[in-house]
Amino acid sequence: MNNDDRRNHHRNHLIVAGLTFVVLLVGLFGLVILILPGLGIIWGAALGYGIFTGFDTVGWFMFTILTVLKITGELAEHVLIGTQAHKEGAPWWVVIIALVAAIAGNFVVPILGGILAGLLVLFGIEWRRSKDAGKALESTRGLLVGFTLGFAARFAAGLMMIGTWCVWAFA
Repeated sequence: MNNDDRRNHHRNHLIVAGLTFVVLLVGLFGLVILILPGLGIIWGAALGYGIFTGFDTVGWFMFTILTVLKITGELAEHVLIGTQAHKEGAPWWVVIIALVAAIAGNFVVPILGGILAGLLVLFGIEWRRSKDAGKALESTRGLLVGFTLGFAARFAAGLMMIGTWCVWAFA
């Protein structure tokens, strides 16, 4: 490869890396606004980068790490959300109904609709079930803490995914 070819290759890599990084940031933003599948966008951008630049041994290894981080972040989020509400007294069946309501609510009113729907449904069922607004509030507080911890886990996974991609792309 002559010097012009090397310069063109380097320039093309920087363009692809720059575009990929922008999409990674969109994914990270998606984690904050809850309307975009942030971890999926980050993962997809890394996959696109690997396809475009070619997967070598290091690329496959880094992409595997990215995949594990994505799966771990998504699982941790759901486990943390449900577990916190259950710890505060909500039975698992109520937690599952609240999480389904949260998913549906996110489609109706993006960003906060899911959280509000989950909290309201959990509170309503728990209040009706226990006939005690205080206990219902405790379970609802647990779900809110779970949403917060789940967000933190998902955001941390997104940051680690972006960091892993940076090592892959620029090391």
